[in-house]
Amino acid sequence: MKAKNQDWDFHHALKVLDDVCIGCTHCMTVCPTQAIRVRDGKARIIDNRCVDCGECYKACPVSAIIVEQDDLQMINNYPVRVILVPGVLIGQFPEKIRTSKIYAALKEIGFTHIFEVENSVEMVLDAYAQFQSENSNRPLISSFCPAIIRLIQVRFPSLVDHILRAKPPIDISALYYKKRLVSEGIAAEDIGMFYVTPCAAKIAAIKSPVGEEESPVTGVINMNYLYNRILQHLKKNEEPPKADFDRLLNSKGILWSLTRGESVHSKGRALAIDGINNVTEFLEKLENDEYEDIDFLELRACDESCAGGILISGNRFLTVERLTKRAAEYESSELANPPRKNDPLMEISSESFFEKVKPRPMEKLDEDISKALRKMERKRRLMCFLPGFDCAACGAPDCQTLSEDIVQGRAQVSHCIFMQQVMMDQKKLTQEHAKKIIDSIWGNERLQKNCNKLGAEDENN
Repeated sequence: MKAKNQDWDFHHALKVLDDVCIGCTHCMTVCPTQAIRVRDGKARIIDNRCVDCGECYKACPVSAIIVEQDDLQMINNYPVRVILVPGVLIGQFPEKIRTSKIYAALKEIGFTHIFEVENSVEMVLDAYAQFQSENSNRPLISSFCPAIIRLIQVRFPSLVDHILRAKPPIDISALYYKKRLVSEGIAAEDIGMFYVTPCAAKIAAIKSPVGEEESPVTGVINMNYLYNRILQHLKKNEEPPKADFDRLLNSKGILWSLTRGESVHSKGRALAIDGINNVTEFLEKLENDEYEDIDFLELRACDESCAGGILISGNRFLTVERLTKRAAEYESSELANPPRKNDPLMEISSESFFEKVKPRPMEKLDEDISKALRKMERKRRLMCFLPGFDCAACGAPDCQTLSEDIVQGRAQVSHCIFMQQVMMDQKKLTQEHAKKIIDSIWGNERLQKNCNKLGAEDENN
């Protein structure tokens, strides 16, 4: 799967359905990178700002934002169909549903091989240790969450050199398991590697990986969709055959995708922070040198990390509880059955690391420094006039963002409804022109009486 050039384009899994969107601003006001505007009464996503964190998806009251993913039928293009299963998928099911039954359902759905993503955690830890020993930047920031990598690129570009460039378990598992199958005599072109994703950011990362030319993963499947397919098969009462579990999995791996799953293994002072707003607040202070003596940061965009992904079907707290119990069961048996260590395919190689991550600052006003400085001066001058109410009535999330849009030619001062009144008082704007501006932002029917909208008396009609 070929990557887009990270100097230009990000793939985005989040899309807006224009025929469903009501232009309510919920998505715009929660976006951590100010990537959404309202134009013609519809939400518009600015590609070079979006990090696919999914906050807009969660906030939309009418489900107008969707996640695009691959069609499950594409697995049939490959004789050997490997499903890369993250632990949080197993954590969706009550303890009474044994993992062997989930595996059997996946086989019935059409996968020929099953490999849990966290099987590769010991390899990832080895890569972490090697990178930490060879790089002096501190704190090092985990590369596990792709939404955080992109957040750093666009909003905190000065911190890109702090990203620990060891590949996450999804990549290492895909590389390792494909090598293993090839070593068993299976042709590489016959193997399709499919990942079950709990979030939109991992779809985007696979379609256009940062720091890599190509992802080792062939396709991505929505976890919510696959969970419901598995449930259909679980309704059958027959006893499944004994599952072919891989002995690489251990308690460290089972907990890896949860908050503190990485940081507990880091030497020195390590912090684990989840929730993209918490992460953003922390990175702002880190960028301003307000924090010192931190060796490692585990940063995750979702509350409770992957257990809180937007494509998770179940309750995130129950998922955490189930995985914690599963890890305890594995830990009790690890002394008697230690994970395999004598596999030559597990050796750390150059494939375990990705290239330097490039900054993509969202506030880059111009490639020409002198022009950028003039635009910055104009932006600050505009803020002398804009009211600072951050009401979003202009179709931008706040006044600062509107001022940037103005200097970049994407908006006008008259988009601010308060400045419209000032301009009309000064005879610089007519009432008719002001109405046209409002219509261009919110649509020409938005201010008409409508008792069917959310909260109105005929809402359900």
